[in-house]
Amino acid sequence: MDSAIFEIFKQYTKRYAELTESDFEKIEPVGIYRKLRKGQYMLQEGETWKYHAFIASGCLRTFSVDEKGNEHIVGFAISNWWAGDLESLKSNKPSKFNIDAVNDSEVILFPDRAYNKLVTELPSFHKMVITIHDRSFMASQRRILSYISHSAEEKYLAFLEMYPGFADIIPKNMIASFLGITRETLSRIRQVRDNQ
Repeated sequence: MDSAIFEIFKQYTKRYAELTESDFEKIEPVGIYRKLRKGQYMLQEGETWKYHAFIASGCLRTFSVDEKGNEHIVGFAISNWWAGDLESLKSNKPSKFNIDAVNDSEVILFPDRAYNKLVTELPSFHKMVITIHDRSFMASQRRILSYISHSAEEKYLAFLEMYPGFADIIPKNMIASFLGITRETLSRIRQVRDNQ
């Protein structure tokens, strides 16, 4: 694996766990480095997801496509985030989602079996995983609440607060899809904010 990419992962872990060099020597051989070009899929609907993906650089989106060909974005992940389809991973069933690169991205894929072995063998790694899952669950709850109870403008403001910097790197049509509003509505909201 590219040592600079693994260093990004090491720096990330220091926020959540106290892993030793010996721990990292067990983790590094497990990771699979993958570079994704803009628009390249990491996962396509119908495939079974078998990894835990750490985003070292770039931005990925998770989305589904309905019968009419409309995309519905359920999530984004940027550098120092994780991505994947947990339902497919845990059920060993085909995914209902696609995951592709919004821009050129680099990821480290940890195969599920090896990842679970690390969780079992390294208490600090296990602690980090629990913290990450807790944060992800809380973010999902906030997103659901925003989606069902906020106006379009409130959804956009919540998006800016929850995902600082995303608005600068993600195309407007993707943000609109993620928020469940039209691109025109998003443009109006942004225009009003810019004029304030």
